[in-house]
Amino acid sequence: MFTGIVEELGEIAGIEQLGDAARLSIRGRTVTSDAGHGDSIAVNGVCLTVVDVAGEVFTADVMKETLDRSSLGALRPGSPVNLERAVRADQRLGGHIVQGHVDGTGVLLSREPGEHWEVVRVSLPPDLDRYVVEKGSITVDGISLTVVSVGSGGFTVSLIPTTLRLTTLGAKQPGDPVNLEVDVIAKHVEKLVGAYAPPSTDGRAGRGDER
Repeated sequence: MFTGIVEELGEIAGIEQLGDAARLSIRGRTVTSDAGHGDSIAVNGVCLTVVDVAGEVFTADVMKETLDRSSLGALRPGSPVNLERAVRADQRLGGHIVQGHVDGTGVLLSREPGEHWEVVRVSLPPDLDRYVVEKGSITVDGISLTVVSVGSGGFTVSLIPTTLRLTTLGAKQPGDPVNLEVDVIAKHVEKLVGAYAPPSTDGRAGRGDER
């Protein structure tokens, strides 16, 4: 589990294609300082398992499902990536509950610079729209952000100077893909409520009924 508070901006040191999978070598001084085999590190919001550590570089295997559902397949050697180690039980939850399980990808649509921040608009896949609410939380490339507004197939977030300077969103341009993870609590609530939805008036099963 993660909090969406990026610890450092790392980079892809190498990529080994393995047919229907890939092995990534990722450079990050902070996250490798105490990393070992089997540890979890979020890379652009995707939870990956450490296979090996050599100096400031760790390797992780990425299966086809992850390559298909995230933007990791578009990375190249030298690409910057947001890195965060799994949160410890004694740490403050500075962002929100992040699983590192990407729900889908969006596209950065526009950037609107302000005096001290930027408003960034990101496209939202239709099947994720119902989980995103104004002033709620969303994870974009592993960054815990507060939603400013939602509508017309997208949402906006405001980025402070620290986020612009220390994460990949500072350099992303319109057209670039980003990984999205919605608030897991919203998904659980939807399933629980749906399980108790009454049948519709026309006799068909209600939402969540498996008939």
